[in-house]
Amino acid sequence: KVVGVSYKVVNVASEAGDASPSTPIGVNLPNSNWIRAQYGSKSVSLGNIVYAYSKAGGSGMLREFSNDEEEIAMAEKYGDAAGKMHTALHEVVGHASGKLEEGVGTPKETLKSYASTIEEGRADLVALYFMLDNKLVEYGLMESTDVGRAEYDSYIRNGMLAQLRRLEKGADIEEAHMRNRAWIAHWVVEKGGSEVIEKIEREGNIFYNIKNYEKLQGLFGELLQKVQTIKSQGDYAAAEALVEGYGVKVNQDVHQQVLDRSSKLKSPAYGGFVNPTLEAVEDKEGNITDVKVNYGMTFEEQMLFYSDKYGHLRTGLRK
Repeated sequence: KVVGVSYKVVNVASEAGDASPSTPIGVNLPNSNWIRAQYGSKSVSLGNIVYAYSKAGGSGMLREFSNDEEEIAMAEKYGDAAGKMHTALHEVVGHASGKLEEGVGTPKETLKSYASTIEEGRADLVALYFMLDNKLVEYGLMESTDVGRAEYDSYIRNGMLAQLRRLEKGADIEEAHMRNRAWIAHWVVEKGGSEVIEKIEREGNIFYNIKNYEKLQGLFGELLQKVQTIKSQGDYAAAEALVEGYGVKVNQDVHQQVLDRSSKLKSPAYGGFVNPTLEAVEDKEGNITDVKVNYGMTFEEQMLFYSDKYGHLRTGLRK
């Protein structure tokens, strides 16, 4: 029987495998749609990881790509809360919602290489749509709907501009999350026009200014309906048209501008984490009474330590 949807926030002590050194901020299981439909799902947000990411970026990127002081002030006041709420809605409501039409194969079978970015974009759109809903304020989950507006600013700023600093010059967007941020942002900018999101060029730099948040919410809802239909019906052609049309190719002039603007900032394009070493503290009887958390290695030292202690591939560099 369906046991529902559960969500919790945990602090991570250490990570390994594909979650280290660059880690996701949350986990949602199971991946299988039929298990979700029959039994439910479980989401876990990594609280200390979310906090570390938010504090490591600094204000340089925000100030460089925000249109005005009002946008900056909104981000500084509500940015952390907005990011956490978007993540929670993405994981809990986004991935846990929606169903396939009867007889339709899994997205991996029907949407193939576009399955991942369509699913991540669908979950993002669920979160974006509900973030401007006053019910979240009534439930005590947000201070005000300005939290949602701050997230809208951030999403457009990142999807249209900031994330391009992660790409080498001339490269297409390949990573699923980057693709979905791009096709969502470009789609709503195109469909809404300057009445909803205004493109501003100032001193040779591009900025985006959201003029009507409520209409933007409506566009997110319209795109969500389109994307849910693509997934539910397994419409490969529609998925291909959406992703390839809005989320892969990069305007080279804009890309160069983003690279030039971000090169003067100290904020790295990607974040990595150093795992602590955990040392057991024992009493006289050998019972563990505490655990010491030590950060005694740099990132480079830790990578070499892992290679020496846990590496399986023997080369001329290792004995």
